[in-house]
Amino acid sequence: MGRPGEDAAARLAVLWDAHAVRVHAYLLRHTDPDTAQDLLSETFLVAWRRVDDVPEHALPWLLVVARNLRRSTARAQVRRRELDTELTRLQAAAPADDTPEHLATERDTLLRGLAALTDREREAILLVAWDGLSPTQAADVAGCSTTALHVRLHRARRRLKAATDSTDSTRTGTRSTARPASAPASSRRSA
Repeated sequence: MGRPGEDAAARLAVLWDAHAVRVHAYLLRHTDPDTAQDLLSETFLVAWRRVDDVPEHALPWLLVVARNLRRSTARAQVRRRELDTELTRLQAAAPADDTPEHLATERDTLLRGLAALTDREREAILLVAWDGLSPTQAADVAGCSTTALHVRLHRARRRLKAATDSTDSTRTGTRSTARPASAPASSRRSA
């Protein structure tokens, strides 16, 4: 008598000879020829792994395995299409200038703009934009009134815009009419 592995191999060979054509025909009715061939192989791989679970009348069992594999493949294809659609949508929504050089320049511009702000303006904008606080919460942290914080935010945003506009205009060769972000501290009023 042969070893257990030989018995399993012999049983799988018998299953293949008896049912492969019918399982393949079933799969061809539901999928394209390439997918049907792949699923046929996977069906008999499951049969190999679970050879002891295959009943005496194996065709119905094999067809259920093939059906389940077909459905899994179809679900995976739907998920893949949805992912492709989502990635295409995100790519279309992404800015065109997402090169590392552009991102580094943009980051440098924003950091320079933040450095040009007063301490109070920088604190106000970072509490709201970076820490995600509401203006009321940020005012509590900054130790000022909500109105004063709104004034600081307004000034900070205006000066950051001027700084980024002047940097953009320097790169493109046009001049900005906005007040420079590096105005002397004595000419600034603080809220």
